[in-house]
Amino acid sequence: MAGFTESIRNVWKIEELRRRILYTLGLLIIYRLGAFVTLPGVDASVLAEINANADPNNLLGLLDLFVGGAFSAAGIFALGIMPYITASIVIQLMGAVVPYFQKLQREGEEGRRKITQLTRYGTIMVTALQSIGFAINLQYGATGQAIVIGPTFFMISTVIVLTSGTMFVMWLGERITENGIGNGISLIIMIGIVAFLPTSLLNEFELSSNLFIFLLEIGVLCVVTAGVVLITQGTRRVPVQYAKRVVGRKVYGGSTQYLPLKVNAAGVMPIIFAQSIMFVPATFATMFPESAFMQQMGVFFTDISSWGYSSIFFVICVFFTYFYTAIAVNPKEMADTMKRQGGFVPGIRPGKQTSEFIDNILTRITLPGSIFLGLVAIFPAFAIQFGVTYGFAQFFGGTSLLILVGVTLDTLQQIESHLLMRHYDGFMKSGRVRGRR
Repeated sequence: MAGFTESIRNVWKIEELRRRILYTLGLLIIYRLGAFVTLPGVDASVLAEINANADPNNLLGLLDLFVGGAFSAAGIFALGIMPYITASIVIQLMGAVVPYFQKLQREGEEGRRKITQLTRYGTIMVTALQSIGFAINLQYGATGQAIVIGPTFFMISTVIVLTSGTMFVMWLGERITENGIGNGISLIIMIGIVAFLPTSLLNEFELSSNLFIFLLEIGVLCVVTAGVVLITQGTRRVPVQYAKRVVGRKVYGGSTQYLPLKVNAAGVMPIIFAQSIMFVPATFATMFPESAFMQQMGVFFTDISSWGYSSIFFVICVFFTYFYTAIAVNPKEMADTMKRQGGFVPGIRPGKQTSEFIDNILTRITLPGSIFLGLVAIFPAFAIQFGVTYGFAQFFGGTSLLILVGVTLDTLQQIESHLLMRHYDGFMKSGRVRGRR
């Protein structure tokens, strides 16, 4: 505990790191305040009464988990950052099949700027589409109560406000990434999830049959969290030998180093992508409140306790783990870089054979990582079957836990890097989880 306290002191000793942390906290507070600003034309008191009697196991409850309650409260940030994630998925999928996007991916920094700009345009279109469904659900939803006060220009104003709100949230995320600490988009999603944790924990404690059961649930939660941390930080180290080189009067190389290949190289992105895909059918269902088939489809894609939902979610998680790993890790580029630097894997010829060797290892280690990721994603369904409340079950696995663990580790490692650059001991100087590796 003394070491942790000393690390906190070291963080505030560094002016740049202190400024980045305060800047990040300030922008996150602005985002949270937007969740409490109701859309123009919505009667907040009637909406609050409806939400108090609503079943959390539906689209509202699922979306609220990512936007900190702004969806059910009809806030100006009701759609949060999820349209941006959806647009990113579409652009990355097109990068795998469309030659134009493949060319942009090979153009370096200039290509990344064009892809980012196209993703922003895609975000506007996705947000506008989802805004229409959101407005229809508010104005013509089967609630039996008048939620909208002035319905004349409600559709137009809602689309404009929600689209502007999502673009503003996206801008906040980009500013956090550039001038703050951590990944801004991931932090915005995480802060919405954390907002539900105190209430969910309190409700579970009040509804629990006895103290022993509640403590047992906390113990299981800790075990699952430890497993997620283990898989997130797990790596397969490939030995790389560097040949000796004589430059002037100095001898370089001749040492053995290791190429770390992560078991879950995709990180937290597959679960975010998979959840975004699961949102699409439910979003379309809100546009057709009078269609029985669409409403059944909406229930199917929001009932996380059903086996059908869990099976589809598991398969999508496994697919996106492989897909995002293939995008994030380029074995050919690794092999070429290793060859230029005079490095080689013992027993493997440099170049194409090294690339194939790395690709085979990635394929093998990604399989258990993707299966574990999928199992953790559907673990809340098992928790609900054992009597855990819906809200607290979200933190037993699924998107909530994976995002919390992944984003927290990434942010801590960035803080660790700032501390080590200035010769301070970081948060992870002991134990098996080391941010300095």
